[in-house]
Amino acid sequence: MKFSDFMCFEAIVPELNATGRDDAICELVSSLDKAGKLGKGQCAKIAKAVIARECEASTGMGRGVAVPHVKHKVVRDVVATIGQCSAGIDFSALDKQPVYSIILLISPQDYPDKHLQAMEKVFQHVQDEKFRKFLRQSQTSEAISDLLKEADENPSL
Repeated sequence: MKFSDFMCFEAIVPELNATGRDDAICELVSSLDKAGKLGKGQCAKIAKAVIARECEASTGMGRGVAVPHVKHKVVRDVVATIGQCSAGIDFSALDKQPVYSIILLISPQDYPDKHLQAMEKVFQHVQDEKFRKFLRQSQTSEAISDLLKEADENPSL
């Protein structure tokens, strides 16, 4: 699976307005909704589900990255977006450090394999220091999109 298989490039937020975890999640879910990737009128339900999942266990992986995710019955296909916050957001990350890059992933409940494949793709790259550095330095939607497309073409990035 490639980023281009599930990433909604139109929903990327290069600088989030949010300053808190829940607001950042809502902002990213809303961005996916505006891009037409969620069912009509489902934005609040999905945001609530992602936040509830986040309350169970933080998805702040450390090293400035969080990957909030949820499986939800109202989405038909795996979809993701990215939001950046130059000031950092407290996600109760494993390393207790702020999160600067948030990769939101929403998957249908009926396709756990697709969810796992998308998660594997995300984790493969966010574990790489060079990728995290380039992601954090990307200040526009275009720069983030270009980085993800380059990662698709060159998996060792």
